[in-house]
Amino acid sequence: MPLYEYRCDACGERFEVLQRMGDGADGLTCPHCGGDAVARQLSTFASTAGGSGGGGFGASGGGCGPGAFT
Repeated sequence: MPLYEYRCDACGERFEVLQRMGDGADGLTCPHCGGDAVARQLSTFASTAGGSGGGGFGASGGGCGPGAFT
């Protein structure tokens, strides 16, 4: 199940909800103020691919890059 991010129209609080794909905001309430007018937000995600430094996949994190078999 995906994790969706919502914003409360009443207090502006942002919160996350684990729900099935296709489910909407019906029945959701803000955990901060209890308001039921919430809107799904566009979420951003972090990626280390192609970046420098991190220990993830990408330019320096994998074992199949240039020179891996030398």
